[in-house]
Amino acid sequence: MVSDKRLETMRRAINHRQLDLTLVIENIHDPHNVGAIFRSADAVGIDEIHLLYTKEKFPALHPKVTGSGSKWVKQKQYSDPEILAEQLKTKGFQLYTTNLTIGAVSFHDIDWTKPSAIIFGNENRGVSSTMTSLADKNIHIPMFGMVESLNVSAAAAVILFEVCRQRIIHNSYPNSELEQEWIAQTTRDWIQKNHTKNQQQ
Repeated sequence: MVSDKRLETMRRAINHRQLDLTLVIENIHDPHNVGAIFRSADAVGIDEIHLLYTKEKFPALHPKVTGSGSKWVKQKQYSDPEILAEQLKTKGFQLYTTNLTIGAVSFHDIDWTKPSAIIFGNENRGVSSTMTSLADKNIHIPMFGMVESLNVSAAAAVILFEVCRQRIIHNSYPNSELEQEWIAQTTRDWIQKNHTKNQQQ
């Protein structure tokens, strides 16, 4: 059974889902970083994250690390960057890599109300040259201190909440473009997830 309060929380979250916003996590090694990214993704209404792992092992995500974010945000696994990029572009996504390179555009200057896929790379190596070449733009977070960059999970949170800010102004929360059939099916799925969780406790 799902309490009325729990069901209302689910429905509110589902109605705020942003199906034209997604993330690509590429070879991020630390599961705590991956988990924190999932948590931020759920907070801004992302429905699905793409895990691209070509060198590292796919991370084991525990609810204590993700704050249950990995439970409510779907994930797909890939080992071929070109296939992933093609699938995202076919769906109309603009691909943005996050790299400290010449020509990178401030993330403040991007129109985040459009379909967007943001790519975050390995803690040490960053986004791969392959994904950078496949992306439409490279973005960066302006830094004004001695430190050149943020931790990858912190960077993801900063960028995602700029996306969220723009979409709030654009009246994208709640999302009026969601199909009723999708809402109904997702609600059934979430109720089942909640039921499964309760059985496991």
